[in-house]
Amino acid sequence: MNTNFLLSPPVAFGLFLLIVFLVYRFFRKRAAKGKDHTGKYLPYSGGQNLPLVEVQLSYQEYFRLGLLFGLIHVSTLVISLMPLQVESHKIGIFYLAALSVSAFGLVRGKSNKDWK
Repeated sequence: MNTNFLLSPPVAFGLFLLIVFLVYRFFRKRAAKGKDHTGKYLPYSGGQNLPLVEVQLSYQEYFRLGLLFGLIHVSTLVISLMPLQVESHKIGIFYLAALSVSAFGLVRGKSNKDWK
C-alpha cells in the first residue's frame, strides 16, 4: 500500500477516527460502573449548591459577544497566515494594536440600558 495514500487527509482522518472509536469501546467496557447521581447532570459549581438565578441577556449583548468572538478568530487567522519577513511583523503589531482597541470597545462598551 502506498504511504502517500495513507497520509492523505480523508484516509488519515478515517484511520484516526477508527482508532479513537476502538480505544473508546475498549475502555468503556472496563470503566467502573457507579450509581446514577442527580448532581451528575448539573453544571459544575465547585461542590456548592448555588441558588437559582435567572439571567437573561439582551440581543445587544449577544451581538457584542458574537462580534468579539468573530474578531478574535479572524485576527488569529490573519496573524497566523502572515509571512515571516520583518516588514510583516510591523504590520502585524499595528494590526494587533487596532484589534485590541476594537476588542476593548466591545468588552467595555455601553449597552443600550446605559444610554437611557
